[in-house]
Amino acid sequence: MNYLKIGKANEIKDKKDRMIYRSFEILPGLLSWLTIGLLTLFSFIRSSWVAIFIIAFDLYWIIRVTYFYSHLGAAFSIMKKIRKIDWQEKLKSGNLNWEEIYHLVVLPFYKEDKEIIKQSIKALYNSNYPVKEKMIVVLAREARAGGEAQKISEEIKKEYGNKFFKFLETEHPKDIPGELAGKGSNTAWAGEKAKKLIDQLKINYENIIVSSFDIDTVVPPDYFNRLTYVFLTAEDRLHASYQPVPLYFNNIWEAPFLSRLAAFSTTFWALLNQERPNRLKTFSSHSMPFTALVDVDFWMTDIVTEDNIIFFQCFLRYDGIYRVIPLHYPVYMDANVGRNFKETTANVYRQHQRWGWGVETIPYMLYGFLKNKKISFGKKLAYGFDYIESFWSWATNSFIIAIFGWLPGFVGGIEFKSSILAFNLPGITGGIGQVAIIFLIFSAFFSINLLLLKTEDSKNHKKSKFAWLTFQWLFTPLIMIVLIATPALDAQTRLMFGKYLGFWTTPKHRKNQA
Repeated sequence: MNYLKIGKANEIKDKKDRMIYRSFEILPGLLSWLTIGLLTLFSFIRSSWVAIFIIAFDLYWIIRVTYFYSHLGAAFSIMKKIRKIDWQEKLKSGNLNWEEIYHLVVLPFYKEDKEIIKQSIKALYNSNYPVKEKMIVVLAREARAGGEAQKISEEIKKEYGNKFFKFLETEHPKDIPGELAGKGSNTAWAGEKAKKLIDQLKINYENIIVSSFDIDTVVPPDYFNRLTYVFLTAEDRLHASYQPVPLYFNNIWEAPFLSRLAAFSTTFWALLNQERPNRLKTFSSHSMPFTALVDVDFWMTDIVTEDNIIFFQCFLRYDGIYRVIPLHYPVYMDANVGRNFKETTANVYRQHQRWGWGVETIPYMLYGFLKNKKISFGKKLAYGFDYIESFWSWATNSFIIAIFGWLPGFVGGIEFKSSILAFNLPGITGGIGQVAIIFLIFSAFFSINLLLLKTEDSKNHKKSKFAWLTFQWLFTPLIMIVLIATPALDAQTRLMFGKYLGFWTTPKHRKNQA
């Protein structure tokens, strides 16, 4: 079996290989639970050890977060400058053969409202790129969504079908053996249908950039000009994916505070990673060469996080000669908004659980590294450590800071409680809280300035709303534990016990739709 297409241990027939893959599935959750379990145990029996660890960890955390915020500030400055450039003019004056480049845009949908889909299509049509001559749009619906989805698809094609070079409407059949119902299988089906059309049109694969967009993705007018410019000026451009910055601002003012803060946290992480291209991976809406997509036989159809794993499909296929290039340019998406506060809370949890299920990338990556002997050990070590450490931090750091800075003082023995270390530990932990407040102020500052990049946000909302947004950042510690760290630990635990997660489509709700 082609190891590039293995998504779970139970798909492997060879017993030895299956056990190896299964051990990689267990690893992330095991590391996270060992951390929490050992810290809990030693808080009772070796409180001084835990106290020393917490002091060291707090120092590490301050250095790490300072590093992150420095990158966040740099990335924001770059994005702000890049937004001001006329990329259409830069393409035309750059002596580049940009007229040869086609864009294939795949938009998978399930049961989203027509107006949400329409706004995304409308943004494509309003692009400054010549969409009538150079853009192929694939509106990919799920058969299991029923007749209403078909009706919406047909109505949108009727309205927009003649406004692009080609407009393809596809229907992904339900219950295909071996597939997981979800975005990956739908986009793969749509991609294969698009390939047939491209072959009929005899378009050179090397001149096609494919963008896999979530259905709520709204692109700024110059997005495809910026993408085309970066593609044409990149070194070894056919061995790279291209990652924009997802800003969850389409409905940000409708979102309850917990959803808003979770959305900003995700945006911050994506933005700072633009400044760390050696750690940047594909996430959510992204673009890549059509040649690479065809070479790896499209997205995987039996996994949840095809947007993450498509990078490692290419990385393994090209023996480590593949990377992600940051665009430093935004696309706008929806924050999680339910019909009421309770539903929103549940939806935010499930969304982060699904994103946390990106941990399935770790066994895929490590198993691929074992199979591919041509990738250097240094690259394997760097990617392996980065991914394992990232998911470990995601699932454990909030708990370490919030709980274990105080637990030894409550449950430690008399000898520890009477020690200088026990006396100073609450003060040190409290100092971390004061430092955290400073970082929360920075977060509020960045969030407001990101919102002001959208002209309508600076015009349509009173200063009181921005003041309320600033105040809401005080709830961040609670959000980080309950709605970010816990679902990540949940996902790792499920993978550890082989309870594979199915794909959950985030419901889209907007009060003010286009």
